[in-house]
Amino acid sequence: MILKFRFPKRYNILTIEIIVFIFTLVAECLNCSICLSSRQKFLYLMNLIDMKLKKSESLFFQSFIFIIFLLLSGCIPSGNSEISFDQIEEVFTNAPDSIQTSAYWYWMSDNVSKEGVIKDLQAMKKAGINRAFIGNIGGQGVSYGPVKMFTDEWWKVLHTALKTATELDIEIGIFNSPGWSQSGGPWVSKEQSMRYLNSAEIVLTGPMNYDDFLPVPDEDFQFVNVVAYKMNPQVLKDDGQKKFKVIANPARSDAPNVIDGKVETELVLRNNQSLTLDFTAVENVSVKTLYIKPSEKKIKAIGELLVKESNGFRSLKKFEIDRSNSNIHVGFDPYAPIVISIPATHSNHFRLVIDTVTVPGALAEINLSTVPMVERYPEKSLAKMFQSPLPYWDEYMWEPQPEIENENLVINPDSVINITSYKTADGKLVWNVPEGSWKVIHFGMTSTGQRNAPAAPEGNGLETDKMSKEHIESHFDAYMGEVIRRIPAEDRKTWKVVVQDSYETGGQNWTDGLAEDFQSKYGYDPVPFLPVLKGQVVGSRDQSDRFLWDLRRIVADKIAYDYVAGLREVSHKHGLTTWLETYGHWGFPGEFLQYGGQSDEVSGEF
Repeated sequence: MILKFRFPKRYNILTIEIIVFIFTLVAECLNCSICLSSRQKFLYLMNLIDMKLKKSESLFFQSFIFIIFLLLSGCIPSGNSEISFDQIEEVFTNAPDSIQTSAYWYWMSDNVSKEGVIKDLQAMKKAGINRAFIGNIGGQGVSYGPVKMFTDEWWKVLHTALKTATELDIEIGIFNSPGWSQSGGPWVSKEQSMRYLNSAEIVLTGPMNYDDFLPVPDEDFQFVNVVAYKMNPQVLKDDGQKKFKVIANPARSDAPNVIDGKVETELVLRNNQSLTLDFTAVENVSVKTLYIKPSEKKIKAIGELLVKESNGFRSLKKFEIDRSNSNIHVGFDPYAPIVISIPATHSNHFRLVIDTVTVPGALAEINLSTVPMVERYPEKSLAKMFQSPLPYWDEYMWEPQPEIENENLVINPDSVINITSYKTADGKLVWNVPEGSWKVIHFGMTSTGQRNAPAAPEGNGLETDKMSKEHIESHFDAYMGEVIRRIPAEDRKTWKVVVQDSYETGGQNWTDGLAEDFQSKYGYDPVPFLPVLKGQVVGSRDQSDRFLWDLRRIVADKIAYDYVAGLREVSHKHGLTTWLETYGHWGFPGEFLQYGGQSDEVSGEF
């Protein structure tokens, strides 16, 4: 029999994954011993498709799966009716040792004692639990007890727990970090923490001799490099914002705040009230980018940019304004700008409609810019991620950006020069600036500030760099290594597992030596493209997007191969294995399958 299917035009990664899964399912169903598991997968996949895809695609894939299962239905057994419920109840009540029953064993808010852990373990053994994972959890509505983490008494309690578990033959896992997410503690320095590439910039006009300190964006600045490029006068003079006046409907006295060039002033939005802002100029302005800087207040709304033409207003772009979650675990730049690219549009009248205001915040600045920028560059550089726990598969996919007709408005990557060698040991830049206007960008790493949680104060600190084997090994040594050093081997024979819970620590986009690793992996130098991280277009919008894709790709690879695999490797050196919840839901910047594939064991929660 030959079956022919016409695949939907919206062909994407999920399409490929589903097709691969279906054919894997066919192979599995040839072996009846696993068919019941396959039937569960079938039901799960039908539900998944219904939730994730358009109706037409959902019906297509569900029909495809249904036909496959009809062809194989003869191999799905109806079950063994000879097993009585009494037998099932007996096994459940008195589980044999052959059944591996495991439990999370949370030590809540320092409420632990030697007597308590002994009784807990004895109760586990009696109930048939022969594997327990110790997690030191803080808060969660539980008042703190007297045995503070890492005090001598706490170490005695842990020693007692491991020794008793050894005597009872209960396998133990220990969370690799206080709290359940995910790998951090007070021993992690800023130089070992999750970091992003930050920058400060100045414009120098040559010829001149510059001999001075460069600006830095913050005091926590770990120097990476200095680059410079010659600026086109048109780019230097981005006066789009200054050419417009703004009128609000309904009338608002604070509307002009969005074009005053001051982020301290703002236009406050009102819940469930739409707002129309008309931007008018004396003469036509060639607008290429809409730049919206929200105030430091949570905000969620829908925006639409329109241009006035002879027969009325024409829509240029409809988009979401979502800065509704300011937690670091969904982005290290909580109130990052919303950047929308449009084809060069010439007019003296633009309209911005803000509607569906479900989280009323405020807008600090709006710039109808004459300079092209990289659309959604904060999201594409992991500075701002999906705002709620469970992003769908397409949340990190973006439409192609319009091409830029005037090449003089973009940065030629060949013109970007690395002037790091002109920075002296004391931090000054000593450089003979050539003729023209030059933008100098001072790049360095800043800690995201993400901390392990929920942990007791004594166990709380920065999260370890997720892109460095060196730093994850140092983290292991500071906590797991201390367990190894303090507790004799004969008293911890059943401690077998190092536990990683779910990823809830957000993104990072840089680490030590990343430029060299990047060039080795992709065959080109990332340094000329670093201005893209500030939204500046290098080469073209397409090239800039491709660079950001490569950056996100190497971040995902390193989280899998340097973080998860790095922890596995150092654990193996000490005779331990790793156990991982193979997913993340707050700002996860990796791939679940690749990520989970680097752990000895994986799990989920329901």
